[in-house]
Amino acid sequence: MKKLLLAMVVAVVLSAGLMQAAEQPKSVIHVVTIKWKAGTTPEQISSALKGAEKIANTYSGISRVWTRSIKVQGAGYTHALVMEFKDEKALKDYVDSPAQKEWYKIYLPLREESTTHDITN
Repeated sequence: MKKLLLAMVVAVVLSAGLMQAAEQPKSVIHVVTIKWKAGTTPEQISSALKGAEKIANTYSGISRVWTRSIKVQGAGYTHALVMEFKDEKALKDYVDSPAQKEWYKIYLPLREESTTHDITN
C-alpha cells in the first residue's frame, strides 16, 4: 500500500512538472524605464506612452503593451512601460522596424535616458 501511494505521489509530481514546463511562455518581456528631459509636459509624456500602446496595432510581433506605471525606481526615472513580444525573433525584428521608427519620432525627442531589460524563459 505504501509503495502504491508513493508511486501515485511521484506520478502526480512528475506530471505537474511536465505541465509546468509546457506552460512556460516563449514570449519576451521588454521593460523600459524612462527619465524624461527637463520641461517635458504631462501631455507630451501621455502622447509618447499612447504611441507605445499603438505599436501593437502596427507590429504583429507585439502581443501586449503596458504603460501605466505603479512604481518606478531610480533617480529621475518617472515612468516605465512593458512590451510583450511573441518570441525572441519578434524582438530582434522590431529593432529598426517601421513601427519602432514611427514611435521613436514621438518618444526620442522627449527621452533624456532610459534603461531596458529583456526577459524570457
